Amino acid sequence: MDTTTSTSPRAGWNQVGRDIGYLLPGLPIAIASFVVMVTGFWLGAGLFVLAFLGLVVWVAMLGAARGFATAERSRVSLMEQRPVGPVQRRPVTGSGMGRLLSFIRDPMAWREWGYCVLILPLRVFTWSLTIAWLSASLGGTSYALWEWSLPHDDETNDTLAELIGIGDGALADVALNTAIGLVFLLTLPYVLRALALAESALVWGMLTNENAELRARTEELSRSRSAVVAAEADTLRRVERDIHDGPQQRLVRLTMDLESAQRRFDNHDHNTALPLLEGAVNQTKEALAELRAVSRGIAPPILTDRGLPAALAAATARNPIPTTLDTTLHDNERLPSSIENAAYFVVTEALTNAAKHADATQCTVTVHRLDNTLHVQITDNGRGGAHPGKGHGLTGLNDRLTGIDATLDITSPPGNGTTITAQLPIPTQ
Repeated sequence: MDTTTSTSPRAGWNQVGRDIGYLLPGLPIAIASFVVMVTGFWLGAGLFVLAFLGLVVWVAMLGAARGFATAERSRVSLMEQRPVGPVQRRPVTGSGMGRLLSFIRDPMAWREWGYCVLILPLRVFTWSLTIAWLSASLGGTSYALWEWSLPHDDETNDTLAELIGIGDGALADVALNTAIGLVFLLTLPYVLRALALAESALVWGMLTNENAELRARTEELSRSRSAVVAAEADTLRRVERDIHDGPQQRLVRLTMDLESAQRRFDNHDHNTALPLLEGAVNQTKEALAELRAVSRGIAPPILTDRGLPAALAAATARNPIPTTLDTTLHDNERLPSSIENAAYFVVTEALTNAAKHADATQCTVTVHRLDNTLHVQITDNGRGGAHPGKGHGLTGLNDRLTGIDATLDITSPPGNGTTITAQLPIPTQ
C-alpha cells in the first residue's frame, strides 16, 4: 500500500490549490456524515425490537457510509494525484434476511462508518486552522489596502503596533501587520500540506485494507495452485491410461510375437516365423504412432523447438474437421513457455472435443496478441450444448488456466455451435 509519508505530494505552491480544494469543503461533509451515521446507528438500535426495520435502517446507514467513503477516497485521490486503495469487501451472499446480515457483517462497512464518525473532530481542528491561516495570510499581506477602513479613535482603539510598543503611527501598524501576513503566507503551503496529510492519513488508514486484499489474493493463489495440481494429476492419469491401453498393449503383443518367431527360427520353421515378424513390424509402427500422439498431448517437440504458431498449424492440420487458423503471431515469435503450453492445450483440447462430440463440419482457431494479453478463441459450427460440468474434456481447462491467472469463457447454445475463449495474461519481462 502506498503511504502518505513516502508517496504523497510535497509541500509547494503548485499543491496549495489542491490542498485548499480538499480542506475547505471538508467540514460540511464531515458534519453531514457524522449526523447521518450517529442518527442511523441509534435509530436502528432503537428499532431492533422490530427486527426487520432496525436491520434495514442499519443497512441504509452502512450504504450511506460507503457513499461518503467513496467520495472521500475520490477527493484524496484528486488531491494527491494517485489512486487510493486497495479496498477489499466481504462478498454479499444469500437472500432476504441472510443477505442483509451478510452486508452488515462486512468489516469494511463498519470501518467506513467509524471513519464518518471520527473525521468530524479532526475536521473541526483542520478546517479552523485552514481558515485562520488563510485569513492571516491574505488579510495581513493586503492590510495596507484596507487599513483606512478601520476606526481610528486614539482614545478607545489601539493598533497592534501600539499594544506591543513598536510605534503609534499608521506606518508602524501597516508594516507590522504586513510582516505578520507575509510570515503566514510563506508558511501557508507547509501548513496546508500538514493539515491535508493529517486527514488523508485517516483515509488511508481506515478506508483502505491492503492486508485483506493480500489475504484474498493468497487464498486465490492457494485455490489456483490446488486447481493446477489437480489438473496435472488428471493429465498424468490420462497419459498413464493412454499408454496402458495403447502402446503398452502393443508392446506386450510385440514381445510375444518376437518370442514366438524366435522359437520357430530355432526350430528352423522359417515360413511360419516370417508372418510373425511382419506383424511385429506393424505393431512397432503403430506403437510409435500412439506414443507420438500421447507426447503431443503433453508437450509436442514442435512447440518446444519452433514455438506456438508452428505447433498450432500442425494441430489444426491434424484435426479431422476442416480447421482454419488465424493468428497475428510471427513464426519466430516466442512467448513464455507457460503461456505457450496453456494456449496449445486449450486449442488441442477444444479441437478434440469438437471432433468427438460436436458433429461439426468446420472449426476456426483465432490467436491474437493485444498488448500483454494473448486472446485465444476456438469456434465450431456443431450442435452446441457444451459445458465444463458435463465433462467432455472441458473440466480441466479452467483449472489449468487458473494457475496462470487466465480466464476461460464457453458459449455453447444448443444447436448453434460452440465458442471457447481464453484470455491469457503475458508476464512482463
